[in-house]
Amino acid sequence: MGDVSVIQTALVTSARSDLGYYLPLMKALRGHPRFQLRIVATGMHLSNEYGGTVESIREAGFKVAEEVPSLLASDAPQGVVKTMGAAMMGFADLWARLKPDLIIVFGDRFDMYPAALSALPFRIPVAHMAGGELTQGAIDDALRHSLTKLSHLHFVAIEEYRRRLMRMGEEPWRVTVSGSLAVDHIRISKRWTGAQTARHFGFILGEPSALITYHPETLDHVPVKDRIESVLRTIEGERSLQCLFTYPNADAGGRSIIEAIERFCSRHPKSKMIKNAGPIGYFSLMSAVNLMVGNSSSGIVEAPSFQLPVVNIGKRQDGRMRAANVIDCDYDLVHLRLALRRAQSQQFRRRLSGLRNPYGDGQAASRIVERLARISDFESLILKKFYSAPSKRQDYHELQPA
Repeated sequence: MGDVSVIQTALVTSARSDLGYYLPLMKALRGHPRFQLRIVATGMHLSNEYGGTVESIREAGFKVAEEVPSLLASDAPQGVVKTMGAAMMGFADLWARLKPDLIIVFGDRFDMYPAALSALPFRIPVAHMAGGELTQGAIDDALRHSLTKLSHLHFVAIEEYRRRLMRMGEEPWRVTVSGSLAVDHIRISKRWTGAQTARHFGFILGEPSALITYHPETLDHVPVKDRIESVLRTIEGERSLQCLFTYPNADAGGRSIIEAIERFCSRHPKSKMIKNAGPIGYFSLMSAVNLMVGNSSSGIVEAPSFQLPVVNIGKRQDGRMRAANVIDCDYDLVHLRLALRRAQSQQFRRRLSGLRNPYGDGQAASRIVERLARISDFESLILKKFYSAPSKRQDYHELQPA
């Protein structure tokens, strides 16, 4: 490792969710002469149970260079831990064989984490996307911050997240405020028309409709099955509402959510379960429906771009900055019902006219690639020093050491 003219870059993607963020970056890296991009698929991408979303990578025009199977057919805590163990062994073999100059990882997923942890003994620099955020209702929070400490360059959505990483001891020159790649993807994506979206997913355009994406709150003391039943009972009271459910993540308790939603859909012909909408399909749904319900980060980060009302339930997204489109509520049935009614009101919709997404301007990929392309010495990235943030407000900008 050292001075590298062409950067052998391994980009790790574990699920449909991070792929939706990655695509603008993948296109920018592929088009830049300094990078030789190799896409590594792992986690939910390789599970038929979760839609076999590895095909979405190929459909987007990219080759999957490597696959690291890991996801076990269990969403119990021990299944999550064993999945991480299987991934560690797979990535150990892959990094020994591939020897990339740079590894790119995203976010906070347990099936993404082994890619960075296993790189540590190999002394391979890691670039981390979407650090500094908070999701205080999920184990993802600890995984994200741990990924920060394992990584050598950081690309964050907003200035507050940059300051947060420096309070964690990350040197200022390592952190770039790029904006969110999700906003890039929304800006460049060619979405279906409302009619095409309704036809593809089987709902009636013009009648009230909701996109519902609900994941387990993995730090919650209440069983997942009780939480999803509270959500479904409230939705059941909205008899005119067409409900378009997407699959949850492969977190502990995810299967309980799938089973509960499948039972709900079997009793309500206006409801549909969507295993894999794909990035274009998901954005098309956000553009076509009347509101979004659940606890997905997409309701916080992407939905503002569509001026889409969001009912965000529970604590999973606690700590993330909200735009004016988000209505937070707990699991109390009265609170849930009031939040749903408010989100569907014309008064609330009118307030969102002209809403700007606080997570970026659609230029994140170019900022990330520009920063990565400036790397001249990979060895200088490896040795990390703990940065003591100033006690008073000062300029954090520093030059990278020679």
